[in-house]
Amino acid sequence: MIQVGIYDEHKLVQEGIRSLLKDASEIEVAFGADKREQLFSKMNSTPVHILMFNIHAFTTQVLNTIMQINISFPKTKTLILSVHNDENVILKSIKAGAKGFLARDTEKNELIEAIYTLRNGHDYYSKSITHILLNKYITHLQSEGNENVYNIKSLSSREIEIIKLWGSSQTNKEIADKLFISVRTVESHKNHIMQKLNLKTAVDLVKFAIKNNIIEI
Repeated sequence: MIQVGIYDEHKLVQEGIRSLLKDASEIEVAFGADKREQLFSKMNSTPVHILMFNIHAFTTQVLNTIMQINISFPKTKTLILSVHNDENVILKSIKAGAKGFLARDTEKNELIEAIYTLRNGHDYYSKSITHILLNKYITHLQSEGNENVYNIKSLSSREIEIIKLWGSSQTNKEIADKLFISVRTVESHKNHIMQKLNLKTAVDLVKFAIKNNIIEI
């Protein structure tokens, strides 16, 4: 089971997240915490794979808490939920050690997909967050000129097909339905692709696809 902790100052929000995850196979909510001291106490007594950290107001204390979690509990992956789609908030959270970032437009299926992705060792950013990060990357790419492309010879035609679908912001479920395969098979393909290319995040994979003309922006 994937053990998940929830940190939110509103207990009602905690209950809402619990409700969303209650039917998800292999995911179990181990605890909820609404205060910083309570959070660290529970993490010490009940280790979790994923900590869902809901940000209502981005402050220095919030940033320091993310950093402290990353240092004190290196095996726990922090997944940020935030109403803020500001690039500065996103980048500071990632720099502090967050491994995933979900925006206010995130739906249940994407939340569950993010948890599975982090548990598999990869970072995860929701579609709108990926779009923000890619815009920053494309601007940088245009200012720097052409860069060396990755070697795509190691990828199979099916893996390239999955990259195209993933790059068009389709979820694992949507890709599985389109290719008539299981969600588990899609996850397996994605893991193999990331390993072959030595990539860590969905954003990295879309960068790869842009560089190699697999998808267009």
